[in-house]
Amino acid sequence: MTVVVVGCGYIGCALAGQLAEAGHEVTGVRRSPDGLERVAAIDDSVEAIRADATLPATLESLPDADTVVFAASAGGRGADVAREVYVEGLRNVLEEYGMRADPPDRLVYTSSTGVYGNHDGGWVDETTPIDPTTAKTRVLATAETVALSEATSYGIDGTVARFAGLYGPDRYRLERYIEGPVTAGYLNMVHRDDAAGAVRYLLEADVARGEPVVVVDDEPVDKHAFADWLAAECGVDAPPKRSKAERIADGDLSAAAARRIRTSKRCSNEKLRALGYEFVYPTFRTGYRAAVEAYTESV
Repeated sequence: MTVVVVGCGYIGCALAGQLAEAGHEVTGVRRSPDGLERVAAIDDSVEAIRADATLPATLESLPDADTVVFAASAGGRGADVAREVYVEGLRNVLEEYGMRADPPDRLVYTSSTGVYGNHDGGWVDETTPIDPTTAKTRVLATAETVALSEATSYGIDGTVARFAGLYGPDRYRLERYIEGPVTAGYLNMVHRDDAAGAVRYLLEADVARGEPVVVVDDEPVDKHAFADWLAAECGVDAPPKRSKAERIADGDLSAAAARRIRTSKRCSNEKLRALGYEFVYPTFRTGYRAAVEAYTESV
């Protein structure tokens, strides 16, 4: 299988490495020289190409592929930039590949469980209607429509991988939870290696064409309980806690941040499990082990 990963960043690099190790032909696409260096360092067999999804002319250099994974990032910037990258960038990639003599068979777009909005701590899965509540999550929802519906006009089957909160190397953020204060709510998480592994599995098993799949581990966890577990594992005192109302009452939050705090849900991975994916890190207890060991060794 030949795969082009557009936006070969935190997840894309891990995915490219897994695919290359499995013997697939992989191209990683980045728009900056520094990004290209990181792609080139993945594996000698991974080709690094410089292109920008928001600049259609640059996409002509991309090789033909069986599958395109669109994992580009807006870099934490606002909704306008997000729309340019996730919606218009995805459309540019689809048009470039869809007009070729031999278009890809599949597209995977990496989205977010943020599109579900608030469910007051209730469970959500692929059957739950999405209800994005912020400008940025509405952009993500629009991009999902592009991936699942517009791609079919080019004869390409789209899949949406809705990632929960990503963590792993360089993104453990232990200090946030062991120092506190920790605001109440649920954490829905997935380790970087499983986020990449799930996409690899969907491609290799050839499943979930034309569908969204929630990519989250086995155990959504209360933030206070997670912080207490992490503190105990690190051998430090439990951090101070506060309720959502107390955090909002502090008065230093933007409207968007306040909405995020009020948003609460638990994401189910029942579909991903039923499709056959086996997690490397089924819960935070295994996923955070390396970070805990590194912390205890450093103090």
